[in-house]
Amino acid sequence: KIWEFDISVSTRMEGRAPDNPNPVIFEVQQHSRAVKQVENEDEAEPWDELEVLDLIRHIKDPEHPNTLEQLRVLELKGVKMTGDHLEVRFTPTIPNCSMSTVIGLSIRVKLLRSLPQRFKVDVMITPGAHDQEHQINRQLNDKERVAAALENKTLLAVIDSCLYHDLEIN
Repeated sequence: KIWEFDISVSTRMEGRAPDNPNPVIFEVQQHSRAVKQVENEDEAEPWDELEVLDLIRHIKDPEHPNTLEQLRVLELKGVKMTGDHLEVRFTPTIPNCSMSTVIGLSIRVKLLRSLPQRFKVDVMITPGAHDQEHQINRQLNDKERVAAALENKTLLAVIDSCLYHDLEIN
């Protein structure tokens, strides 16, 4: 099996209590941004960590009505940009969070859909923040496993609900 997230996501999420029933909800921090000067309009526009955080800060937690930023799963200090290489580290609310893979996939999918293709993106769990950190990191950064996961319509529906929770579709 290519993707180890083989349990039906809808079955996992319906009729069960969240892994962390009472997460701490933090006030969202405001960040200031310097105005960028574009010297050559023919060059690719540079991105910075704050712009990347702005893309992913509103992703909803799969188990709670809060964003990953409100739960401090995502923070600016976990976003590192070096040229066209982006590294995003996230911290699950508990070390045995069963939704860490879904959270990581949600971050990866949002970035894949939003960033120019020139970027190499690594999504990882903050070191020491999860019991299965190495296995999950390996899954999240393996293109074949990610592609296989995104072929699972149920899993993709859960990811989309995390990404587009605040949109009304008529």
